Amino acid sequence: MSTLEKEIYALECSHLKPDVRVSAEKIGDVLDVEFFEFGSSGGAFKRVDYNGDHPLNPDPMEIKFFTIHELGPAAVLTTYQVHNHKTGRLTNRSSVWKKRSNGWKLFFHQGTVSNGDVFE
Repeated sequence: MSTLEKEIYALECSHLKPDVRVSAEKIGDVLDVEFFEFGSSGGAFKRVDYNGDHPLNPDPMEIKFFTIHELGPAAVLTTYQVHNHKTGRLTNRSSVWKKRSNGWKLFFHQGTVSNGDVFE
């Protein structure tokens, strides 16, 4: 893995940690001010939705099949699958990270329930 891949992988892992997922302050450190997402729940969310009491599912999760695609010098796309160890549920995920003056920030995220298929 390249240095960039390691850095972005660590960021992807960070927002899956239970203590981050239930803290508006900690999740706010990860999300870009322009963040939006299409959740695996079917809902659509913006950055403002995470400013207050909007805890995410704190179940233990694992990233599999992680890949990174550079979109330019200040943006990357990640694709991967998440295995929720509590429920057994698999979701395919994609994220767009943008390099800002204060580091990489999660700009866009999408989660889709998976039947187990992934691109490798």
